[in-house]
Amino acid sequence: MTSENTDTVAPEADWDARAADFDEEPDHGLRDPEVRAAWAGRLRAWLPGYPADVLDLGCGTGSLSLLAVEQGHRVTAVDRSPAMTERARTKLAGRAAEILCGDAAAPPVGERRFDVVLVRHVLWALPDPAGALRHWRELLRPQGRFVLVEGVWGTLSPVGMPAGRLTALLEPLTSDLRVERLSAHSRLWGKDVDDERYAVVATV
Repeated sequence: MTSENTDTVAPEADWDARAADFDEEPDHGLRDPEVRAAWAGRLRAWLPGYPADVLDLGCGTGSLSLLAVEQGHRVTAVDRSPAMTERARTKLAGRAAEILCGDAAAPPVGERRFDVVLVRHVLWALPDPAGALRHWRELLRPQGRFVLVEGVWGTLSPVGMPAGRLTALLEPLTSDLRVERLSAHSRLWGKDVDDERYAVVATV
């Protein structure tokens, strides 16, 4: 589930309460054609060029999962909020996607392995991001990749994860890593932003 406007980690009940209007944010619902096209273009560049198994963790209402499915990928999407996952199931009905209710840090996928772990604006809010990354690494197949979208939001009480910290956590787990700065790309957010927003794509 994505969040860049809260100073604390929202409890599960709060995410359930936010599900009804979660997609009103331009980069959540992707209802604006320009915003949707911007995210579709980024995903096309970040995800493999072949039909891949994508694990979307903290999927919220499933907007990125839907884009990935539309690009030919098979998606397993996980969110801990029952209300969010219900909306994701509706959004992805009839598609090559499975929606699960569970903890993003320890997704309920058993022994399954994936080509991509996709996470947007979730890692910063987990109590043990290093431990989550190590676990997610075990869920990736050889030559699999992380696609992690993160940032630092707010001025009075900033929250988030700077790119330098995330790359330091990932370097021991990956063989190739690149950071893509996203703050200047206002079409992704539906507005101009001046905080730190970025994506890390890393191959294991």
